[in-house]
Amino acid sequence: MLRIVGIAVVVLGIVVALSTYTVDERDRVIKFALGEIREVDPAPGLHFKFPLIQNVEKFDARIMTLNIPPDRFLTSEAKNIIVDFYAKWRIDDVGQFYRATRGDERLAEERLAQILRDGMRNEFARFELQDVVAGERLTIMGAVRQTALETAQELGIDLVDVRIRRMDLPEEVSESVYERMRAERQRVAQDFRARGQEEAERIRSRADRERTVILANAYRDSEEIRGGGDAIATETLGRSFGEDQEFFRFYRSLIAYRNSMSGENSTFILEPNSEFFQFFNAPGGERPAPLPTR
Repeated sequence: MLRIVGIAVVVLGIVVALSTYTVDERDRVIKFALGEIREVDPAPGLHFKFPLIQNVEKFDARIMTLNIPPDRFLTSEAKNIIVDFYAKWRIDDVGQFYRATRGDERLAEERLAQILRDGMRNEFARFELQDVVAGERLTIMGAVRQTALETAQELGIDLVDVRIRRMDLPEEVSESVYERMRAERQRVAQDFRARGQEEAERIRSRADRERTVILANAYRDSEEIRGGGDAIATETLGRSFGEDQEFFRFYRSLIAYRNSMSGENSTFILEPNSEFFQFFNAPGGERPAPLPTR
């Protein structure tokens, strides 16, 4: 009896083990009955099945990384660029995923990689090499993901993200690209220099014009002041001449003496009764005789 009971317990345990299965939150599950899909994505927990008639396959529901080997793509001007990129994906519709790939994740990744390569090839062909290197990678990645998303859904896959890890130029292209970029930077620098020189000339011209105006105004003011001074001097001399003509004649003669005898060697040949030395010919203490009026 004990042997029979033991055998019964073992058989019952085997039957229970074959009749139950558990579903984890991180799994996507398909239940088959004689090779046909009977149930897709049962709720997490303990479930039952008919032994030997029904079987269960589990797939990872977490986000997986697809590393794609670096590949060459042509830009719009037929220049090669080597792109190393990867994709993040997960199983969205496990039933569709099984029907499209027979549940083979390796086959699914190969087909997804080919879809992404085709999308990359089409997108890189829309841009020039300089635009790709300068920062159009986000635009390219967004377009590739959007294009590949519809095709990936046919595989039951949700394409979470596509990212470029690295972009390299072939050696035969690198030097020409660098020369082109250097020429572009030099053109921009020359443009800035030309603008600076133009602005400097404008400032210099404005300063010269203001200088000319200031000097002209200063000269005008100085001439007005000098003219005013000359007028006052003339008026003063005229008034003095009117008050004492003899003194004025004497003063004017002194000025003439000073101007004519200022040199080191001054020689005069004059008659003794010349009007020029009339004040020297007068006796001491006496006024000279008045000159005849002409």
